[in-house]
Amino acid sequence: MNFIPDNVSQHTNVYDVLKERGFIEQTTDDEAIRELLGKEKIKFYIGFDPTADCLHVGHFMQVIIMMYMQKFGHTPVVLIGGGTGMVGDPSGRTDMRQMMTPETIQNNCDNFKKLFDRFIEFDEEWQYSGNNGVYSPGKENKTPEPGKAVCVNNASWLLPLNYIEFIREIGKHFSVNNMLRAECFKQRMERGLSFLEFNYMLMQSYDFMVMARDFDCKMQFGGNDQWSNVLGGIELTRKACDKQVYGMTFSLLTTSEGKKMGKTQKGALWLNAEKTSPYEFYQYWRNVADADVEKCLRMLTFLPMDEVRKLAALEGQEINKAKEILAYEVTKLVHGEEEAKKAQEGARAAFGGGGSLDNIPKVQKARSDFEGEGIGVVTFIRDLGLVPSNREGFMTIEQGGLKLDGEKVTDKKMMVTADTFKDGKLLVEKGKKKKLVVELTES
Repeated sequence: MNFIPDNVSQHTNVYDVLKERGFIEQTTDDEAIRELLGKEKIKFYIGFDPTADCLHVGHFMQVIIMMYMQKFGHTPVVLIGGGTGMVGDPSGRTDMRQMMTPETIQNNCDNFKKLFDRFIEFDEEWQYSGNNGVYSPGKENKTPEPGKAVCVNNASWLLPLNYIEFIREIGKHFSVNNMLRAECFKQRMERGLSFLEFNYMLMQSYDFMVMARDFDCKMQFGGNDQWSNVLGGIELTRKACDKQVYGMTFSLLTTSEGKKMGKTQKGALWLNAEKTSPYEFYQYWRNVADADVEKCLRMLTFLPMDEVRKLAALEGQEINKAKEILAYEVTKLVHGEEEAKKAQEGARAAFGGGGSLDNIPKVQKARSDFEGEGIGVVTFIRDLGLVPSNREGFMTIEQGGLKLDGEKVTDKKMMVTADTFKDGKLLVEKGKKKKLVVELTES
């Protein structure tokens, strides 16, 4: 499992790689961390709360960072938040997360681990055996193989905690005044912050203490919205364990306008093909704004920086070459080379650059639905999910935004019949980005 080419960087210290590619936003001590990562092979951890049954592209940034660290010989500890997921992180939110059942949380944890297995090399014979339980499968108390990742679930140590004991031993180290100054709480005070969520910083800080005490983890990584929680864990570890640990947070994946990347009309851009098809995934990156190409190439591919700079310098129509390379490279990382090639072929066919229509997403419809007078074209595209309402369907046609087999539709009352389909297939295009092949079936 070696996604990163050997020529991706001339640096010998992973800190310099992460800095050059623009990942690092904040650190607790730049010089000490760079020295640590250059002299030692450390254990570090990143936490992932199982808020859904799949990872999305926002998580993928953290996955890529773990891949870089592992490439340089450091040991990733993937912490899945089966315990913290019971509470919910208030960071970056305007409301409280919907509460999930323990069964849903466990199912999400299991799905996360399967996805991590695609990108990171784990020591599957290792398991955590601490004071409060076991998570990973394998041989009890085996020392993890250096450089191979391990996976733990904080439900192992959080769920058995005695609340009174926890508040006495851990809560005494936290100042409410300092907590209220944290950005994750400040933003929520006017809208409302539950006491349940107020506990989250204590729980994540406790995680860092456990990671340092039981796993000898020396660093926690996370998105920049986790800065307050990381600082809380460093301070708690110092006070409770007399250990020096460090924190590093990374830029969130945002557009040049400051909006979170990876949001589509269907919701999040998922890493699982069942939730976001490789074609849809490819198309998202093929259609990013010109101003975002350089950032995406730096952070989401393993292309050497010299190549990234050359591609990002392209202008006018030439920038589309860079976008195609970006889309192919990211899709290859997430879905594999074969699916990336299929997605690229489908996109080229749909956008007039050659290739096979076989790789464009398909929808099957019964031939009998189109016999006789057929179906009105607006109803047809609404049923396909290309427009949310008849009104928007009419507007799309009025604005020249609908094509059937490459021909612009101008008649809002057009009927789609079986004869409209050539060889039982019809390419439907709404605007420049939405394309489907509708196939007729006999049933």
